[in-house]
Amino acid sequence: MFKKALSIRMKITFGYYAIVVIIIALFTGILIELMQVEKVTISGQKISELSEITLLIRRFEKNYFLYGKEEDYKENVTTVAKAHELIERNHKEIVAITNKNFMESLTGSLREYGAQMEQFRKTVKNMPAEGVKLEQSIRISGKKIVELAQYIAKTERMHLLTSLKTLQVIIVISIFFLSFSAVAVGFVLSRLVTRPLKQLQESMESITNGKFKSIAINSKDREIISLTNAFNRVLFELESRQRHLVQSEKLASLGTLLSGVAHELNNPLSNISTSCQILSEEIGDADIEQKIELLSQIEEQTERARNIVLSLLEFSREKEFKKGIIPLKKLIEETIRFIKGQIPTEVEMALIVPDSLYIFADKQRIQQVFLNLIKNAIEAVGENGKIIIKARHSNASEKIKRKAEMSKYMSYRGKCTVDEDTVDIEIRDTGHGIPPDMLPKIFDPFFTTKDVGHGSGLGLSIVNDIIEEHSGCIAVESKAGKGTSFFISLPLPKHAKALLQVIK
Repeated sequence: MFKKALSIRMKITFGYYAIVVIIIALFTGILIELMQVEKVTISGQKISELSEITLLIRRFEKNYFLYGKEEDYKENVTTVAKAHELIERNHKEIVAITNKNFMESLTGSLREYGAQMEQFRKTVKNMPAEGVKLEQSIRISGKKIVELAQYIAKTERMHLLTSLKTLQVIIVISIFFLSFSAVAVGFVLSRLVTRPLKQLQESMESITNGKFKSIAINSKDREIISLTNAFNRVLFELESRQRHLVQSEKLASLGTLLSGVAHELNNPLSNISTSCQILSEEIGDADIEQKIELLSQIEEQTERARNIVLSLLEFSREKEFKKGIIPLKKLIEETIRFIKGQIPTEVEMALIVPDSLYIFADKQRIQQVFLNLIKNAIEAVGENGKIIIKARHSNASEKIKRKAEMSKYMSYRGKCTVDEDTVDIEIRDTGHGIPPDMLPKIFDPFFTTKDVGHGSGLGLSIVNDIIEEHSGCIAVESKAGKGTSFFISLPLPKHAKALLQVIK
């Protein structure tokens, strides 16, 4: 119908005009019916006047019969003439109320009555006996005229009552139709206008949860299209800036790792240096076995240093997301080794992870998760406390049987499942805990409980994103003053279990 897409303003304007047209149409119908009621009311007044005139005719008739005064007779004749005139003047209305035969009966009865009265006037003087019989006939005719007039009045009242009821029905139907039309127009406008705005609102809410996904709203409204395009541009900028912030966070983690790596490299380098010094001092010694042993130690310590540097490079390098089978205990030990220099001497680290436990994950990204959570735990316990890291394998069948466990999984944040085997990891500290009002927000981007300048608020947001990227889920429990526990559940698909069997 329209060559160009309508704007929201035009749609609302059309809706407003539609309601106005409906209101005008309905009130026009009501006005027409009111005019009809008014017409019936005026007609009823005239009919009532006819009924009153017939009663006057009877009154003058009775007075004339009782007293025989000429004035009463003349009044009677005059009133009958008025009745004829009134009937003639309202001929159409009376015929519309009754019918043509009834009208002829009424006018005929009036004429007959007038003739009888005139005959009675002439007869009563000369033949009194005949006058008595004629008086009886006149009374019957007069009664008939009154009954006919009253019937017309009654019919008119019924007609008026019917018109009023019809008007009531029209008003009720108009109110209902107007309400229905308003709701219908509102519903249409809601679908055409509100729904796209609702979708836009939901997209904005998803962004507050850190999900930067471009909007695709099925709407032809110019304002919505323009707003969507502008929103997607802003979203692209936000996503780009977040990537830079995430990279900054990773560089900050890398800085943390470097201090740990420096500490870890010190031992193998010291061993290499000592072995080299001994070899230099005893270069002319003929003890070949001792020299071979020292060279072997140099090679071993060099390999150790090389592995440390390779681990650091692997963590820092940008690479495509790729999951594989990883020994969990070895990965956590490597992560702890990176940040060993930051762990206070009075802080106890307990690692309760079976050597046979493997996870199916991207090593670089999942190590970022453990690094962030362990760093947070170290900061939470301060100079004295305990950090416990434990893990276990959970069979899907066992989880389904344990209703409490299944309920716990359903409360996790992410993509938890009870249909697959999982590796469940807990990182618990005995630190200061997190206030209850802050717990729901800790995974939100840029939310931090640390002082200004001491945290970007992206650490746990990144953790949450990485866990979701692995189709896993994460939960947190905390009590102020007693510590915090982070629970991670990573799925172990059937094909990963098959690969694990091959490795073992």
